[in-house]
Amino acid sequence: MAQGATGTTLTNARLLTPEGVREGWLRVEDGRIAALGDGAPPAGAGTTEVDAGGRWVLPGTVDIHVHGGAGAAFTEPDPERLMRIVEFNRANGATTVVGGLVAATPEDTLEQVAALAELADAGEIAGIYLEGPYISRSKCGAHDPALLRDPDLQEFARVLKAGRGHVRMITVAPELPGALDLVRAATAEGVVAAVGHTEADYATTRAAFDAGATVATHIYNQMRALHHREPGPIAAALNDERVTVELINDGVHVASGAARLVFDAAGPDRVALVTDAMAATGLGDGEYTLGKLRVRVEGGEARLADSGQIASSTIVLPDAVRRAVGVLGLDLAAASRSASAVPARALGLPGVGALAEGYHADLLLLDPDLSTAGVLRRGAWVRPL
Repeated sequence: MAQGATGTTLTNARLLTPEGVREGWLRVEDGRIAALGDGAPPAGAGTTEVDAGGRWVLPGTVDIHVHGGAGAAFTEPDPERLMRIVEFNRANGATTVVGGLVAATPEDTLEQVAALAELADAGEIAGIYLEGPYISRSKCGAHDPALLRDPDLQEFARVLKAGRGHVRMITVAPELPGALDLVRAATAEGVVAAVGHTEADYATTRAAFDAGATVATHIYNQMRALHHREPGPIAAALNDERVTVELINDGVHVASGAARLVFDAAGPDRVALVTDAMAATGLGDGEYTLGKLRVRVEGGEARLADSGQIASSTIVLPDAVRRAVGVLGLDLAAASRSASAVPARALGLPGVGALAEGYHADLLLLDPDLSTAGVLRRGAWVRPL
């Protein structure tokens, strides 16, 4: 099944394109989608043909909020361990990932950002995401509250310098002193500002969106709860057409009825499925760490060992797609967009998230039950059929 010298043509495929489903073929050349069409491919393409067996072919998923996997975390500056996370995700259908960090000391943050910038320079990750440290202590979740602090523009400038243009997103609690200035500074530097881990009310959250924030970090989780007289950040995000809403669809973080409500309220073109996955992903039950906090995984659920607080997830992004279809009742096209085109657009990631000519040949092949059958990244098989 190795890629041919001049490319690969997938035949007998159900292609999920932006225009709809096409029963046909897709040709890959030089790591990009060169052409696709209905029926049988034209003769004389000079590529290695691979029969997809009537399987679904989707764009590879794009995980913009992931912290680790296969026993490693993006907080570790060891290049080999960082690549373990990347390769694990690719083999499981997340062909584009943004390296996610948790709150840390200023010194550790700079070291971690610099290590991830090397990975981004090499094209292995699509950028760096900072989930904090400028978040609410009362909504810290699995972040060490001792490491949280108010927004600091000088510290943020040092982080950007260490990131060498690869910092893609930062989560901020808009009620903190200086938060709106941080949102404006991030936006001015081309960094997406996200609202999350927050006690903000509706008006304060709207002010953050007006200042330039365009993402809501894992909607519901570690946010002031939705109330009919105090709607808070959840309603502010769902009501704002400018905002992309992250959703952890693992069946643990958000109940199915509430998850479906997000899709109904915002529409699938504003919902970005994410994993928020930690180092334990891909491994069995046991004890792990998230940042410097101990996490216990039982039955696939990750919780802080000391408090029982939900810590992270242990899914890969195609799992969230399957659950969106099988449990929430979305059609596959909508679920796929929420795991590919929507997050790619939210972070301005070019050339990924769709089956279209000129895009990177990042492809996810699914069996009829939507289990992963094969994966290509940049036109090369990372999980052969």
